[in-house]
Amino acid sequence: METPLEVAFRHVEPTEEIKDLIREKADQLDGMYDGITSCHVYVQAPHKSRKSGNLYEVTIEVRIPGKELVVRRHQDDKAEREHLKVAIRDAFSAMQRELKSASRKQQGDVKQHDGPLQGKVVEIHYDEGYGQIMANDHRLIYFHKNSVLNDAFADLKPGAPVELVVQNDESAIGPQASTVRPIGAMQYDPGSET
Repeated sequence: METPLEVAFRHVEPTEEIKDLIREKADQLDGMYDGITSCHVYVQAPHKSRKSGNLYEVTIEVRIPGKELVVRRHQDDKAEREHLKVAIRDAFSAMQRELKSASRKQQGDVKQHDGPLQGKVVEIHYDEGYGQIMANDHRLIYFHKNSVLNDAFADLKPGAPVELVVQNDESAIGPQASTVRPIGAMQYDPGSET
């Protein structure tokens, strides 16, 4: 990897054993795909629920040339994700599948992009939990509050710059972001183009 592995924990005590497991799994990803430029892992344990227990959510973002791959294993996916090691294992297994798929697609793809997709929030409905982003490729992208990392939905304002990952399959409402991350400033501003 060009940049060091980044790991963030929310409502989870990061033990050395868990950190070592994540490093080991990230090294396996790096070994199977030579072009990984960065890897971000987010581990979150939501508040306890009487019905489903304390199930973990693991999000992995991997950047490869021209693309960002995201795997998000939600806390309500499977009961076995009540165990942090299982949730981490499942998320990294899913990312391995994504990397294999991306590798197959890129074998014939020579088009390279300048970096991750960025955009600006152009509309936000706090009470209904969604908004829209004008991406730097001039697409209007829908996003739900659950796609915003680090529970930052309430902090977003119109005009706020973000990085985003768009789902491969369009929904009935058009392109939809699977991940939205607030950033400091955009490298390319679609509004400034003449």
